Amino acid sequence: MDHLQPLQRLRDNLSKTLVGKDEAVRLVIVALLAGGHALLEDVPGVGKTLLAKSLAQSIGGKFQRIQCTPDLLPTDITGTNIWNPQSGSFEFLPGPVFANVLLADEINRATPRTQSALLEVMEEKQVTVDGQSRRVPQPFFTIATQNPIEYQGTFPLPEAQMDRFMLSLSLGYPSEAEELQMLQGLASRIPVDQLQPCLSLEELHHLSQQVATVTVEAPLQQYMVNLVRSTRVDDDVTLGVSPRGAVALQRASQAYGFLEGRTYTSPDDVKFMAPYVLTHRLIPAGGRKGEAIIARLLETVPIP
Repeated sequence: MDHLQPLQRLRDNLSKTLVGKDEAVRLVIVALLAGGHALLEDVPGVGKTLLAKSLAQSIGGKFQRIQCTPDLLPTDITGTNIWNPQSGSFEFLPGPVFANVLLADEINRATPRTQSALLEVMEEKQVTVDGQSRRVPQPFFTIATQNPIEYQGTFPLPEAQMDRFMLSLSLGYPSEAEELQMLQGLASRIPVDQLQPCLSLEELHHLSQQVATVTVEAPLQQYMVNLVRSTRVDDDVTLGVSPRGAVALQRASQAYGFLEGRTYTSPDDVKFMAPYVLTHRLIPAGGRKGEAIIARLLETVPIP
């Protein structure tokens, strides 16, 4: 299919700076094509910033990074009006959200008010300062990170805000062979700043439009609804998946099928994407693990 070549170029380009992150790269591309955002829950030093910056370079987009801290203000993210004495008027100074790929590092270290400002931009694709709304560039793709180990001095994202992320995933540590490959390739590996674009923003927009046309048959939609609704009545779940989660599951499954070279979505697409789309939207009961709950439901909820 004609869309496979540019997508393969994108994956190949990312592999020039990233070692052994093929599945994470594929999932991030899925979220990008589906118009969503990704939450990476991982320890420091495994390549989260490198992934975000390499993606921006590969699509010829603008990259911005926010290091979230407790003293970060909402206007530090969205931008603010400043007085220009030469013109005698206020001028808008754009914040880092005016980018194509935004990395919000350790988002749970920002205060709830600042988190809300960022998540509002993610949802609305615009910022409003002093009553004037401004659209952020398109595409606008956010990769937010959380450290799953260090919780001291953090403000955990509420469930309603976790719901704003299409996917949640972990890069994980590299294998022994991959880590050795990283060391051996240090001298020859291309610096991320020198990575050449392989896909234009216009091409990416066109590909995203094609994703929306990927066929999802009615029985498969019923399966997704049954899967989502089963989380709301499960004894191991305090709060189940919202309707937004069902929409995200369909969009992500369409994008995954598209990435695999098909014009239709299969049950395997849904089953593959479900853990990444649904797990972070659950509140498990009694210390149970969301991953195990979703895995069990995928085994028990029948495919129509």
